[in-house]
Amino acid sequence: MRPDQRGTTGTGAGTAGRAHAGTTSPAASGIMAGYPEPADKASLRRTNLSVMLRHLRENGAQSRTHLAGATGLPKATVSVLVADLIQRGLVREGELDRAGTIGRPHRMVELEGRWICGIGAEIGPDHITVLALDLSGAIVHEDRRALDVPALTPQAALREVGDLVADGLSAVAERGMHAIGVTLVTQGSVDATSGTVAVATNFGWRGVQAARELRTRLGRDAPPVLVENDAESGALAEYLAAPSADVRELVYVTGGIGVGGASISGGKLLRGSEIGHMKLDRLDRPCACGRTGCWEVAVGLQAFLDAAADPSDRVHDLSIDLAERLGDLLGRADAGEPRTLAALAGIADDLALGLGILVDVLNPPRIVLGGYFAVFGRYLVDAVQRVLDDRRIAPTAERVVVTASALGLSNAARGGAHLALEGIFQDPSVVPVRPVAQDDGARSA
Repeated sequence: MRPDQRGTTGTGAGTAGRAHAGTTSPAASGIMAGYPEPADKASLRRTNLSVMLRHLRENGAQSRTHLAGATGLPKATVSVLVADLIQRGLVREGELDRAGTIGRPHRMVELEGRWICGIGAEIGPDHITVLALDLSGAIVHEDRRALDVPALTPQAALREVGDLVADGLSAVAERGMHAIGVTLVTQGSVDATSGTVAVATNFGWRGVQAARELRTRLGRDAPPVLVENDAESGALAEYLAAPSADVRELVYVTGGIGVGGASISGGKLLRGSEIGHMKLDRLDRPCACGRTGCWEVAVGLQAFLDAAADPSDRVHDLSIDLAERLGDLLGRADAGEPRTLAALAGIADDLALGLGILVDVLNPPRIVLGGYFAVFGRYLVDAVQRVLDDRRIAPTAERVVVTASALGLSNAARGGAHLALEGIFQDPSVVPVRPVAQDDGARSA
């Protein structure tokens, strides 16, 4: 939705929504609820610390003066809060900002937290990705493995995930970092409160208690485990990676074996419906969900692979990592191979059909394409953009901008890692005060 139209709809575009609408994990609730406001005296410190930390995450290094102006908190209060965050090892003082200032330059404050990380573990039909982020959002560990998930029982697949997560926990521990949480990111309908995958049709999963299975595999000393939907995690990653703090509205659509989507409006992640199962397949082919004519049958990864290559081609081999297989096809497209280019043209046509409906319903200023759509962005984005431009009812109507994700195939895992860290951004006081050599935070800008 456009900023001036918030509240006109209560539904986002999620890949499969929730088993129980409106429920969120405790760590995720801060992102789902949006940006906190500075607190009154009754709720003082915890909320105001959260305001400081979130503002630094979304806007980068700031002076205390800028923090006071942006949050509306008194400058003296900001200095006290910054001192507290420094003692907790969550922020640090950076360089002096001499640009455009009169008098004494301002000391910048920036996220620290390099001893803390969150882990996102994405499981897809043909892969597992594990990624760890520090508090600033920098990647400190990443691993990926090809895996034919539908061929395994849920328990066997989650054992594989557990092994890769355990490797990640060991890797970050060797760097002197502490992982405060793990988010399992999966396709399908997810009940985040209970950590259950209610339905994941492309895996053949129903009622899988995924969080419990993963916790059992990781052992008693492992950090808390959350479960989140892949499209919603991907949308969060795109929002936090957006180059401008002004980007508060977007629709994210990801292409894999399934097609998922989620929207962010006013900085809030909205729950939604099963966009991959809109009835848009022109050939009305059967879908894994049991219905026919679903959009993902037309534009999902399998549809593209089938159109681009024969079944014996290596790009269909699930033992080969997806990134390598897509790289092969991208090379063929760049070389002008007719079958690959024709397959991409067909995907672009059917992709534009579904995106046009999302534009009509949600009217977003920006659509971000993820998954395999992003890999082939230079063949899809312009074609889809032309269709959406042509569909504008009036020449003066605001234009929706279509872009390809720059985060690669790991962006859902990245969003999961952000969610694992969200507890700290909700309540920085959960991190104990650590001894420091000097009270740097007491200095004002």
